[in-house]
Amino acid sequence: MRPSKRAADELRAVTLERGVSKHAEGSCLVKFGDTHVLCTASLEDRVPPWLRGQNRGWVTAEYGMLPRATGERMRREASAGKQSGRTLEIQRLIGRSLRAVVDLPALGERQISVDCDVIQADGGTRTAAITGAWVALKDCLEWMRARDMVGANVLKDHVAAISCGIYAGTPVLDLDYVEDSDADTDANFVMTGTGGIVEIQGTAEGTPFTEEEFAALLALAKTGISRLVDFQKMAIS
Repeated sequence: MRPSKRAADELRAVTLERGVSKHAEGSCLVKFGDTHVLCTASLEDRVPPWLRGQNRGWVTAEYGMLPRATGERMRREASAGKQSGRTLEIQRLIGRSLRAVVDLPALGERQISVDCDVIQADGGTRTAAITGAWVALKDCLEWMRARDMVGANVLKDHVAAISCGIYAGTPVLDLDYVEDSDADTDANFVMTGTGGIVEIQGTAEGTPFTEEEFAALLALAKTGISRLVDFQKMAIS
């Protein structure tokens, strides 16, 4: 039995609330249970120096956790003078995930920066961030399209992410913190709406997992991603 009493293939309660930031071109407050992430997409009339003159755009991401997103106050990374390796890894993952479904040449020489700020953490912050970031990005592109800055097909597909793991010997979907901290295997899956795999991160925390167990986790992830894409579609409809 899972601590949350959920079925093995059951997501936490998911909400995607658009338009939560007055100033950003696109925004979404995403909630996976008690994990809450504010995602904002900002249009910038520039590209990184190494892209200048190439007639293509860029999508990048930044990720951070507020000091009381967890049970005890964390020191702001800005006060430490550098970002942690975990933060850098996650924001690069978010950027890669979004770029996988964007027609970058169709953006022109512009950059969209997506900020993902964790307000409250209970496991799965990176997967919630990716799922909500897509909604914020979609709204930013619609803002641009309304002003004839881009066409209709810049965003090629949905992208969402979900965690899976082996908890108490059972493959389960969408781990919260209690499960994640005690899982035998922990994995994150990033996939598109059409089923393409963007990235898989999987780690055995104890006993190595088998090919059959990985297949079970992948099947759960496909189910979870399909449901998250449905949530995205409802949010933007």
